[in-house]
Amino acid sequence: MPTELEELVEFLHHGNTQIRQIAAENLVGFSTAQPNLFKAHQLLPIRDLKLLAKDYTPIAKNALTMLINLSSDQEVLECLASDDEFLGVVLRKLMDVKEPNADEFTMLLANLVKSPHLSKLHTMKRKAPSDVSSSENAIDQLMDCFVKGAEGGLNKNANFDYLSYIFADLSQTETGRAYFTTRQEYDGVVPITKLTVFTEHKSDIRRKGVASTIKNVAFDVASHPMLFSEDGANLLPYLLLPIAGPEEFSDEEMLSMLADLQLLPPDKKRESDNTILTTHVETLLLLTTTREGREKMREVQVYPFIRECHLHVADEEVQEVCDRLVQVIMRDEEGEGDKTEAELAKAQKQIEPAPEAKATNEDEQVVELF
Repeated sequence: MPTELEELVEFLHHGNTQIRQIAAENLVGFSTAQPNLFKAHQLLPIRDLKLLAKDYTPIAKNALTMLINLSSDQEVLECLASDDEFLGVVLRKLMDVKEPNADEFTMLLANLVKSPHLSKLHTMKRKAPSDVSSSENAIDQLMDCFVKGAEGGLNKNANFDYLSYIFADLSQTETGRAYFTTRQEYDGVVPITKLTVFTEHKSDIRRKGVASTIKNVAFDVASHPMLFSEDGANLLPYLLLPIAGPEEFSDEEMLSMLADLQLLPPDKKRESDNTILTTHVETLLLLTTTREGREKMREVQVYPFIRECHLHVADEEVQEVCDRLVQVIMRDEEGEGDKTEAELAKAQKQIEPAPEAKATNEDEQVVELF
């Protein structure tokens, strides 16, 4: 005989809305505590939850919370990510500017993109949502949703911060990096330049995903001239500003600094998340792969910012990567090439994966699981 919990799971496909809602409300906690409950009968409860994601708003919210939690299971992830029809629902709901659960759909997509099935986002075309984007490419639509939707700019119920985790995952591949560094026809903009402005955003989720995406893009050495160029991504100021603190510099050092880095206010705050700080310094290290990159960093006085970061951040990982960067930019060029290439090869194995989204039923708040 089925247990009471197993019977409760069966009520997810009950014909009565009120019963479905009670079942969904009471099962949210078990999506983390007892995930195997939802894998019974060849994942029938998962198929029920996919349908409930389109149900009455409170039911849909709980269904999405459960799917977010359960998608960490590989079998469940496969069931969700291989369903093209369901993916279409997720994208449509995510970009509906009146959808109350848009952020939950965003979190779910951030988990689904960990499946190889979601590489299709690079080539997927769908009708352009007029309120969001003029492009028919799904990835362009997600990018525009991320930019325009920050802090409720598109949907008062959503901030779309978790889209940054999707970009971090997509940028792990050569195809993904090519997208972020290629000017798009529909708006004439290089996508990476849409992300750099968020390196000092108030949301740590958005900052973390953006930092990981930028680092992954920096593995594409051919794009480095564009990343450095003031007419291109002009990346250095966006990497150095989060690294910079309130410290003062000598007139000699400041004279050669980038204009955006000169005369910073005395209350300037350094990035508070040391993992993000580490990622930014690692990105700078990747940008030293070419001699031109190293010379550019010396020219604009990157060293003083790294020196002060090393002095004022008591974190072993931050200090270690600062040491590595200093060794590269402060040494003589002769005989340097082989070692730098070896460092790049080693770093290539460490391309940033995005953190997994996780949800909880405690006041319906979203939390992260690392």
